[in-house]
Amino acid sequence: MPKVAYSEIDRNKIKEDLIETGLELFSKQGIQHTTVEQIYTRVGISRTFFYTFFPAKEDLVVQAFYCQQPKILAYAQKLMGDQTLNWHDKINHFLHDFCYGGQGHFTIMSVEEQQSLSKCLSGEKREEFQTRRLTFFKEVLNIFEINADTQTTKLLGNLVFSAAVLCKAIPDTLPFLFSDAADDLAEFQINHILKYMETLHQS
Repeated sequence: MPKVAYSEIDRNKIKEDLIETGLELFSKQGIQHTTVEQIYTRVGISRTFFYTFFPAKEDLVVQAFYCQQPKILAYAQKLMGDQTLNWHDKINHFLHDFCYGGQGHFTIMSVEEQQSLSKCLSGEKREEFQTRRLTFFKEVLNIFEINADTQTTKLLGNLVFSAAVLCKAIPDTLPFLFSDAADDLAEFQINHILKYMETLHQS
């Protein structure tokens, strides 16, 4: 007989499982190709019960990104603690993993996924999402010993996120860019972002 009553502890654990499962599937197959059914089935609950946690898929997506942020920060801290790498190589590793998804461990939204999520969120939720992303990126820069004002942080955030989005967009979303030069483009962007970050680190 299915369980009818869930304790608060049970519900919290199920919610965590939904977020973790969603994040895992998003990183492997993309947000657009991940269905709510895939998520709740893997967790072992019903569709109706899923919607008691998240009114819509987009609400789960937002929470999944919030959940991913401390994991990326922990990865950055791990890199900074690696005594076998110099500062330049630590940042280089981070930028490559961030742009290419960290071997499937990081979820980066495609252009279409960003547009879809933005349309579904209220103005208040969009503002909160952007505020938390800014805070997250400030923390990344702090870990890498870069002191940047808010506008410089936004610039670096745009540079890093746009490089990652381009990696994801070629060739499916941007079919008229030269796909055989996609990796060269990523290397060019990463190298120049790294050079800019070095000037901020030295100052």
